[in-house]
Amino acid sequence: MGTSVIGGSSTRVEDKKFLTGKGKYLDDLEFHNISNAVFLRSPHAHAQISSLCTSKAKKMPGVLSVITADDVKKEGLKFLKPFVQENPNTGEAFSFVDQPLLAQEIVRYPGEPVVLIVAETLNQALDASELIDIDYIPLPHVTDAKEALAINTVNVIPAIDRNIFVEWNVCNQDKMKKIFDEADHIVDLSLKNQRIVTNPMEPRGLIAEWDMSNDFYTLYGSTQNIHVMRNSISDMLGISNESVRFIAPDVGGGFGAKNFCYTEYGLIAWASKKIQRPVKWIASRSEGFLSDHQGRDHQSESCLALRKDGKILALHVKSYANLGAYMVGSAGGVQVVQYANLPGTVYNIPNIGLEIFGVLTNTTPIGVFRGPGYAEANLIMERLIDKAALQLGYDKAGLRRLNMYKTTDMPFTNALGGTVDSGNFCGVLNAALEKADYSGVDSRKKRSTKLGLLHGIGFAYHIKGTGGAPDENVDIRFNDDGTISLIMGTQSIGQGHETTFPQILENQLGINKESIFLQSSDTDRIPFGGGHGSSRSTYMGGTAIYKAAKEIISEGTKIAANEFETSVEDIIFVDGCFCVDGTDRSLSLLKVAQVARELGRPLDTYQKWTRESMTFPNGAHVAEVVIDSETGTVNLKRYTAVDDYGVLVNPKIVEGQMHGAIAQGVGQALLEGVVYDDVSAQMLTGSFMDYAIPRADNLPLFKTAFDGTTCTTNPLGVKGCGEAGTIAAPSAIANAIVDALKAFGVTHIDGPATPEKIWALMRSS
Repeated sequence: MGTSVIGGSSTRVEDKKFLTGKGKYLDDLEFHNISNAVFLRSPHAHAQISSLCTSKAKKMPGVLSVITADDVKKEGLKFLKPFVQENPNTGEAFSFVDQPLLAQEIVRYPGEPVVLIVAETLNQALDASELIDIDYIPLPHVTDAKEALAINTVNVIPAIDRNIFVEWNVCNQDKMKKIFDEADHIVDLSLKNQRIVTNPMEPRGLIAEWDMSNDFYTLYGSTQNIHVMRNSISDMLGISNESVRFIAPDVGGGFGAKNFCYTEYGLIAWASKKIQRPVKWIASRSEGFLSDHQGRDHQSESCLALRKDGKILALHVKSYANLGAYMVGSAGGVQVVQYANLPGTVYNIPNIGLEIFGVLTNTTPIGVFRGPGYAEANLIMERLIDKAALQLGYDKAGLRRLNMYKTTDMPFTNALGGTVDSGNFCGVLNAALEKADYSGVDSRKKRSTKLGLLHGIGFAYHIKGTGGAPDENVDIRFNDDGTISLIMGTQSIGQGHETTFPQILENQLGINKESIFLQSSDTDRIPFGGGHGSSRSTYMGGTAIYKAAKEIISEGTKIAANEFETSVEDIIFVDGCFCVDGTDRSLSLLKVAQVARELGRPLDTYQKWTRESMTFPNGAHVAEVVIDSETGTVNLKRYTAVDDYGVLVNPKIVEGQMHGAIAQGVGQALLEGVVYDDVSAQMLTGSFMDYAIPRADNLPLFKTAFDGTTCTTNPLGVKGCGEAGTIAAPSAIANAIVDALKAFGVTHIDGPATPEKIWALMRSS
């Protein structure tokens, strides 16, 4: 093949467009005669709609349509189904109901859509929304997962008994009891992984255009998964997928909130047909806080059984996942797949028991936020092992090394059947501790003490399986002008696909990436796609490219052999050329592609690939904090990460992914958390006035490094790289804070670790 370009840190080709303001996001698109839509949303967590009158709103200037649940019912539109509807481990259906497009008689969470207003202008639609008369009769509500399980509690949806959508027990109770009874040490932990708002920079939105002559919808949306959107919307409309085209312009982030469909999208599409004009809806930031699928909200009661030498004998976890008022997207699957895949993470624990409760409450539906399931499992495991070290007097690094799977164990299968192909966990942990100058932390602690500051260090080892849709496809076309169209089913929302995918194809075909043009984000271009989620794109899309390139070379070899009047066995492919072995005779791939076209045998290649296993990125993150003992304020002084992402296609882009994920993880650890009022269940953190996300001054300079082992589950050897920081940072920072506060007898703190919370812990010790 010649010189490899895999591993080169070429600059992102898309950066110039975005840095010079030439990006084209949803709100930048222009349409003739476009109308604007707004949603009137429920102000209550749980209430009966006793009366609803829209007559005044319909008479307002510019109003084109006012749509209620009655209109939806008359039209025969279908409710929105969740993407994952059963436990893949057992085949047992989850207990759920489809989500109504607009609330019917009962509202079940603050922010639930009740009325859709379409007008000539956005301001006219907003003005009309204020004249809609709705009377509500408030009903009892519940916002906490454990409370939702209580006897005689509020029933969020009458058809779902005890609010449980899934109850799954993977635990031999008798065996587990015997192990814990005989263990030398038991360490337990009650933990709450708080609810967070995803907050991508660009809000959700949709523009819909209906073609009367063909009864065809063209939709433009800010999304991570165009094919899932198309399919879900066509299902709500009761039409075929072929009647809908979905296009995503530039997308300003997603982090999981844009992975799956929302009821608003089906309504906006139908409204464009109803008024026979394009309809535009862009969520306000406050709508995003109320209605975007949120993350985490997971409570657990866990315990470790250990021998006196520190070897872990068993892990038992009882968990309560709050999924909000409706089960949406793949949120149900997260609890029984991602969360249950690696509950012991990188530690060789021979016995693992899980008791999982998935629960509905009167809150915004939970979706998938960067690292779903794995982040929850990691926080439990890393806090437990740190607490064990503190409680029993073990060295926390040594305790981890003792229990980690070794390189000689690879591939390993854990106690619940999850298999990991590769990794050097002890080596990566050692590298991270060395890079963080762990051996010098005592001297830094002494300096902090002299300044009246509390100083702590903590670390966490993360791992996750890169899942998402198991199939991916690519279409590679050779154009008459010598360029190549690389048409992908995956989709970029800021990860640099325009750079990395051509880089992979250049590496395989030896053609300069300047001649390769990525095309994606349009359902008319390629039959299906898995979109972007679960750090799957490079692994899945890259492997599809690799396999397609192999096929192109194979077919090109036949064409070249024919041109050279020699046998296929005599042809070799080197640096983008087909050569007759042992001679100076050669033809470039592009020349062979031209000949192939003339012969009616074009090299254009479509490739579909289905994975057999996932990749397992992993790594060690080390956080160092100082705390003001008077105020409880935390200053994150140092953050070090050494990660194993297998083979790196473009290290510069990977490092960008690391930085962004760490920043979001810092946000969850120190700043972010949804708060509902105890009395009304109103969200008290519904804007950036009350919900803080990290700014530059909350973050230190990150020290990062790569220490990869080649992945064996794909021919590129790559592992997903998008979620490490959001998984590891909350655990590492929590451990660092507890280390700083151990003199006060503090053994645990739930996030976010705000100054108020820390101050209270110090004063109550």
